This record gives sequence, C-alpha cells and structure tokens, in this order.
Amino acid sequence: MLEMLKQKLYNTIDAHKEKITQIADELLKNPELGYFEEKTSQLVRKTFDDLEISYEYPYALTGVKATLNSKKEGPNVCIIGEMDALICKGHPFEGENGEAHACGHHAQITAMLGAAIGLQKSGILDELCGKITLFAVPAEEFIDLSSRKELKTKGKIEYFGGKQQLLYEGAFRDVDIVMMIHAQTQAPDAKFYSRTSNLGFMAKTITFHGKAAHGSRPDEGVNALNAAALAILGIHSNRDTFTEEEHIRIHPIITKGGDVVNSVPDEVCIETYVRGAAFDAIRKGSEAVNRAVEGASQMIGTTVTIDDMLGFLPLQESEDINDVMDVIATDVLGENAVIHGVPAVGSSDIGDVSCVIPTVQPSIGGFFGTIHSKDFLVSNPDVAYLGAAKILAATASELLFDDAKKAKQVIKNFKPLFTQDEYISYLKKGNI
Repeated sequence: MLEMLKQKLYNTIDAHKEKITQIADELLKNPELGYFEEKTSQLVRKTFDDLEISYEYPYALTGVKATLNSKKEGPNVCIIGEMDALICKGHPFEGENGEAHACGHHAQITAMLGAAIGLQKSGILDELCGKITLFAVPAEEFIDLSSRKELKTKGKIEYFGGKQQLLYEGAFRDVDIVMMIHAQTQAPDAKFYSRTSNLGFMAKTITFHGKAAHGSRPDEGVNALNAAALAILGIHSNRDTFTEEEHIRIHPIITKGGDVVNSVPDEVCIETYVRGAAFDAIRKGSEAVNRAVEGASQMIGTTVTIDDMLGFLPLQESEDINDVMDVIATDVLGENAVIHGVPAVGSSDIGDVSCVIPTVQPSIGGFFGTIHSKDFLVSNPDVAYLGAAKILAATASELLFDDAKKAKQVIKNFKPLFTQDEYISYLKKGNI
C-alpha cells in the first residue's frame, strides 16, 4: 500500500514538471537577500493560493508557513525551503546589486513547492496520520549585517539568522520533525549525500581606533591599519594550535581600511567568522582571535572594540529520519545514488533547529560548479527540482503512514540539546 502511494506521489510530481520548472526559473531570475525576499515570498504565496492551501504570513518578515492536514490527528512533519540569495558578482543570474542564487536556495523552494503539489494533488493525505507543514523561511545566509543591524534597531527582528528568528517567534512550536534538502557542490550527477555535517560559528566585528595624521607625517598619527594587519597575521599564526577534530575555520576580511590614501588610517574594521565542530572548539577559536587582536592593538598603540555576534549551532541529525530518507532516495535516484559522510563544512541555522527538533539536511546532486561561486548552476532539473521534491514528499508520507509509527519513533528517540524555552534563553544570552 505504501509503495503504491509513493508511486502516485512521484507520478503526480512528474505530471507537473513544467509548472515546477517554471517556478524554479522565476526564482532563479529574482534573487533577494535575507529578510528582503519579497518577490520570492509572493511567488510562494501565489503557488499556495493556486493549490488552495491555507497559509500564515508573515513569519520573520517574509516567511510563509502552510499546513496540510490529514483526516487523523498525529505528528507534524515540516518541509523547509530557504528563500534568500547571497552576493556573487558575475553570476549569470546576478541581480541588480550582485545578488545570486549561488547556494541553490531557489532549488530548495522549488522542491518544497513541488512536494506541496505532489501531496495536495495526489490524494495521499487521506491515508496519513498527522500534518505536513510547508515552510518558506528567510535569511539563512549570515551576510549583509549592516542591513540586519538596521532591522534590529527598528525592532523588526531580534536575530540575524532566519531560523533563529523563527524559533524566537515560536514558529516551530507545533512542529515535531523538520527536513530539508540542500544543493551539493560540484555534483552534476543523480546523487544523494546523506549523514553529512555542518559546523557552528560565531561572528565578530573588530574595529581598531587610531589617530589620523597626514600621510607624509605618520609619526604624528597612530596607524589602525597596521594594527589590523598584525591582527590578521596573529590569527593566521594560531592555525597550528587547532586539532583536525575541532575543525576550526577563521576567515577575516577588512571591510574598512581607511578613508583617504594620504591620511594615516584612524579607523579600520574587520569582520570574521570563527567556525568549529562544537561549542568548546568555537570558544577556543574565539579566544585565539581576541588574543591576536588585543595584542596587535597594544603593539601599535590603538584601542580596539570587539563585537561578538551569535552565529549558528553545529548540525545534529536524526539517524531515524536518515534511515527512511536513504531508502527513498535510492528508489527515486537509483542504486548506488546514496553517499554517506561527505562533510558539508559550511554553517547553517538549520543546526539551531536540529538542537531542538529532530532534523535532517542531506544534499542532492544536479548542480555544476562550486557552491557560493559564479559558476554554480543547475545541471539536471529532474534531480535538483523533481528528485528533491519526490524525496521530501515521500519521506514525510512514510513517516506519517500506518498511524505515524515511524514519526513517533523518531520523536521518541530524539534527545534535544535544548527545549524550545531553553533555546530562547541561549539566544538571549548571546554567546556560545
């Protein structure tokens, strides 16, 4: 019975291939940064309207949350799609200000909406026990911090990560299981990358304050750029103090190097992430950065301000959900399609969700190029869009089939790092 229902799902999604591909094309051509995904949000809402699926809007400024109900009460399985783009100048589908879907989030939204089409139009909901939430979420990329600081100052958001903001707003309190599928870098073939990992991170903005003077009289000034250069060298010099298991990654950039070339720079700004595999590792990396920064400031005679911002938590995946999804991915993509353990060493706020709710974020092939670069594009829409939609819809259905037996097992076996209230307290504390 279950296999027949899943095949019906797959056939329904295939029957709507043209519509699903059109959605993807429109999203790709209209990239938007986090918390400003107005066109994307509007397209999601229009699609839900067309499908006669009720939804709630807005969550975290642009988020859209829809729910499909079966005839029986049961767990709520949530399928997530991320809406935001990033800055990637030179991308073939670059927006007016350098925005581009060089991380594949347009494919995520497409897959989520493709799953919605399959679930709504196949009639499979009548055979399930529980709910399926379809959630278009904003602001996964931790970028454009000046705009987010402005939104926070205006009281429109509290947190820079979209899923952090959603957890703070209580948007996941009725959700029992979360799943999404990310794009895989340099993976043009029909492959599915399961049981991967993400790093956590914290963000820092560092400002050195020196003394301006004419460039021909540097002895009268205090050069903040020299302090910043020494700080970056000091950070690099700490790299061999970290173990491979800690997986520390620190990558600073200078966002302001001075005002004019013929004056001694009196204000120089650095932004950096400190990534790591666990709390203690991130804390260790942060302390190393602070020592380098403070030491460089003392050497040159500047003052320095270090502003720490809470980043994202490392991903903690549910093996029970992975077990179900791996089998379905094999059915959809073919034998030997599933690959285990490829490290996804970036960071995502799905890690925060995973510490509260049983969660998975595998990745899927069908993409050319290197993620976050101008050559990152879809190579196989049947995999990137339709394949992902089928896997998400079928996994949610199998979890809720047979009185939601597998979903209930997932929930029973889950050991959260935080309750939702404890997570809010962690957010308010503001540090790792």
